[in-house]
Amino acid sequence: MTMNTMLSQTAVRAQGCANQAVSGGRPRRASQGIPSTSVRAARSMARFNPKKQVHGQRTRSLSLRAAVAVERATTELTTPDLTTPNVEDIELLDIATITAPVRSDMDEMNQNLLNIVGERHPMLMAAAEQIFGAGGKKIRPMLIFLVSHGTAQLGGLEELTPQHRRLAEITEMIHTASLVHDDVLDECDTRRGSLTVNSKFGTRLAVLAGDYLFAQSSWYLANLDNLEVIKLISQVIADFANGEIAQASSLFDCDVTLDTYMDKSFYKTASLIAASCRSAAVFSGMDDDVKEDMFNYGKHLGLAFQVVDDILDFTQTEEQLGKPQGQDMASGNLTCPIIFAMQKSPELRELIETEFQEEGSLEEGLKLVYEAGGIEAAMDLAIEEGQKALDSLHRIPEGEYKDSMVAMVGYVLKRIY
Repeated sequence: MTMNTMLSQTAVRAQGCANQAVSGGRPRRASQGIPSTSVRAARSMARFNPKKQVHGQRTRSLSLRAAVAVERATTELTTPDLTTPNVEDIELLDIATITAPVRSDMDEMNQNLLNIVGERHPMLMAAAEQIFGAGGKKIRPMLIFLVSHGTAQLGGLEELTPQHRRLAEITEMIHTASLVHDDVLDECDTRRGSLTVNSKFGTRLAVLAGDYLFAQSSWYLANLDNLEVIKLISQVIADFANGEIAQASSLFDCDVTLDTYMDKSFYKTASLIAASCRSAAVFSGMDDDVKEDMFNYGKHLGLAFQVVDDILDFTQTEEQLGKPQGQDMASGNLTCPIIFAMQKSPELRELIETEFQEEGSLEEGLKLVYEAGGIEAAMDLAIEEGQKALDSLHRIPEGEYKDSMVAMVGYVLKRIY
């Protein structure tokens, strides 16, 4: 099944369920298929730019016609890059199939991670098994191995370097350390269906385990002996803090812009993926163009991932989420579905400004996000970020590694449905 097929099949079901749940009315008719990126962008602009509302349907129609005209002219004047896939045509694969080309690399990394923690500090071995064996898909190191192999092929390397492998371990340690500390701060009891380190071993050991992982990753990073990579990955740790501060300082701020949201999402989610993908290309000896492509692949894939996460806060059940539906909005974290919806719904803005103090106001806010088209616009944004990630792969040689890099975009977007 391709992404295009899934979108067309699920659009009616998803919108129908949303309409019935929110308004109790008859499901609206869904559009057929996925429009091109430029047409989707025009629709989003026409739908959510307040300046367009003065001119109504005529302005929207003009913007759509202009987008189609530009797209046709571009198609006629340029030769299509056959190595750049379209998001509509991605074959949807499960994570095991996507990981298969680097399965042996991942197995070796998993064992190394356990050894890194447990060999020097046996008291942390049980915690290490809890941390690294908690059922996570380890998407970040898997992407590093895929990019490493893809760029190594491009550079004529027959096998990965030790630096490639250590980079994957460093990335997973940084990511995991941030999760361990987050669970302590949020007092979470479970993650990925398993007990968190703090709930099983206590806060003291959890803090020590997180600190140790950060410290050990920094040591290994310094020993990579590559200043470009050291700067890239060090910036990620600063970005984590910037993202948390940006989020905490903008709670219930109805003037937050989409640009601000995207910056925060980059800091919190996409920065580590982007820096790691570029670093993998560095160790393959790639030139600046390829390194920038790999940075953009990781950046836009990470942004798509975050946008989808924010959509799921509205579309999944409490059981699926493991937390109450709409928790982001309830806590004042205004994500892209809310930002889009506020541009069309003054009522939603008023509810947010009251911080949902009145009984039933949160449920009314969830309803308004749907009715104002916030979910649909966020879906468009996720798809556009996914296409940008795909566009960054045009230099990577065809083969199983590129196929999995392409399939990861489909996997990320598939979570919406």
